[in-house]
Amino acid sequence: MNELDKQLKIRYLGLQDYLTTWQAMSDFTSQRDASTVDEIWLVEHPPVFTQGSAGKAEHLLQQTEIPVVQSDRGGQITFHAPGQLIVYLLINIRRKDFNVRSLVTIIEESIINLLADYNIHAIAKADAPGVYVKGKKIASLGLKIRKGCSFHGLALNVDMDLSPFQQINPCGYAGLEMTQCKTEGLKLSVSQLAPLLIEKMNQQLNYSQIESFFHEQ
Repeated sequence: MNELDKQLKIRYLGLQDYLTTWQAMSDFTSQRDASTVDEIWLVEHPPVFTQGSAGKAEHLLQQTEIPVVQSDRGGQITFHAPGQLIVYLLINIRRKDFNVRSLVTIIEESIINLLADYNIHAIAKADAPGVYVKGKKIASLGLKIRKGCSFHGLALNVDMDLSPFQQINPCGYAGLEMTQCKTEGLKLSVSQLAPLLIEKMNQQLNYSQIESFFHEQ
């Protein structure tokens, strides 16, 4: 096994502008080489709708003061806001010997296993990436692969204003209802859940040399 397979940097970034973070992710991925250590970024964003690369404009049902940003991740339109845990996975999946499907499965199973610890029964759907509780979506996924490396990631609704989701067809599905951890009885904050989700992910990602960095707000 390559020694780099075991190394990971985790960055707790706090509240950050979406476009700035996206540009940083894209630059990191473009500039990385075979010796670059994988990173996972944990972040919250101010309110923003993001439209995936294949996104259709009709899934934005009404214009509001919330900005709409075109993104290069997979998937359709979704909503980000404070109170949502966003995890960006900057992983050399070629080095890890993953494909996109296996990484999606790891993400979904990690969220499902975390929620199960709090007696919340969640499932994944083969035809609609993400995690669902009683038919409502609690976490969304969208990835981009460049040079055998992933960026973008997942958004887990923790304790946020869900009402703007009613202004879109979430992930392209008309009438899809959203839920969040707080509604389902899990009262932990974003900052409390973040390391717990990383721990679940790492049970499958298998990093053994982990450094954590905390951004000064």
